[in-house]
Amino acid sequence: MTWWAKRMRRMRRPRPPLLHVATDAGTGPVVILVHGIASSSVTFYEVIPLLTPHHRVIAVDILGFGQSPAPDGCEYRLEDHVGALAATIRSLKLREPFVLVGHSLGSLISTRYAAMERHGRFSAAWRRLTGRGTVSRMVLVGPPVYVSPSDIGDPRVKARVSAYLRAYDFLRANKDFTLANAAFMSRLLPKGIFELTDKTWTPFIKSMEHCIESQTVVSDIASLTVPVDVIYGALDAFIAQGSLTIIERMRHVTMHRVEANDHIIRRRLARVLVKVIDS
Repeated sequence: MTWWAKRMRRMRRPRPPLLHVATDAGTGPVVILVHGIASSSVTFYEVIPLLTPHHRVIAVDILGFGQSPAPDGCEYRLEDHVGALAATIRSLKLREPFVLVGHSLGSLISTRYAAMERHGRFSAAWRRLTGRGTVSRMVLVGPPVYVSPSDIGDPRVKARVSAYLRAYDFLRANKDFTLANAAFMSRLLPKGIFELTDKTWTPFIKSMEHCIESQTVVSDIASLTVPVDVIYGALDAFIAQGSLTIIERMRHVTMHRVEANDHIIRRRLARVLVKVIDS
């Protein structure tokens, strides 16, 4: 294929949609917040008030969730999520480095974004428009790190990760069961923290299959040169015991375990997150 044919094919590709910017408040160093699956920017409701006195805080809804678009025919691959995040960050025309914070699936999206930026995989036009707005630090909250079981040597960790992946496969294959349990869970949490309905079912199952069950987070983190902080709750049911070992051994990664906290960013974890951002 000639260079002209390649250029024309790129030009015919649909542009990634812009995400809904739910919060853009405060002044100071920029912090961008990216939530996880079946959720919205409400994920950070405990965090934003603590950050805005000293930071410009930008919280988005990821593709297919919250008030962001859900494009027809979208497969919700990691590339789809990252493309929409990149287009949104580009539209903000940031001129200074920023801290990128991801929660759950948002941590996988954010890390992939940073890795693509690091290796110059965005277009020259994108780099010109974004100016100096690049990732200076990554903060990952409750990242669901699931390495392929065939790549895990410890039989106990392999069994745990395999069990998680089987559970996700069951949830995708049993819509009525999953929606019924999701409705019960959502009533126990603040509105917007966990919302799985018929409307978000397709983004949910496709994001789970294409981003969480098949992921690049370990290699993406390994490729980064900026500091990476990983924060997780000691009671987080979405983290398989031993699954974080592979990334906590990396020199540029600092781990922060928060006792008496689950997968939700509650007050205690929010304070740790803000302290990490300000450090």
